[in-house]
Amino acid sequence: MRLGIVRGQVTLGLADASLAGTTLLIVDPVTAENLEARNGQGGGRQIVVADRLSPGQGELIAFVEGAEAANAYFPGVAPVDAYCSLVVRDYEFKSPAAGTPPGTEGPR
Repeated sequence: MRLGIVRGQVTLGLADASLAGTTLLIVDPVTAENLEARNGQGGGRQIVVADRLSPGQGELIAFVEGAEAANAYFPGVAPVDAYCSLVVRDYEFKSPAAGTPPGTEGPR
C-alpha cells in the first residue's frame, strides 16, 4: 500500500462494463520526505487509480496495486492495476532515521 495525492480525474468516452460506478483518479504518489514535511507535494510518477470512495482533489489517499487492486471487484473481474483503498484524514510519520526507541526492539 502506498500513499498519494489526488490531482484530478480521468474521463472516459467508453469504459469496460465492470467499471460501472468507478471513478478513475490521477494520483501523485508521495515520497517519505514529503510525508514527513507535510508539504502537500507528491514526488512520484503520477498514476491512474480506480476509486469508489470519492476523495476530493488534493486529498491524501492510500492505494494498492497489482492483484490486490482487482480484489475490490471480486467475485467479478475488472481491468485495474491500482485501487483507492482509503481516504487519509490524518497520519503520524515516524522517520526511519529516528531509529527504534530503547526497549521496543522486540524478541531476539
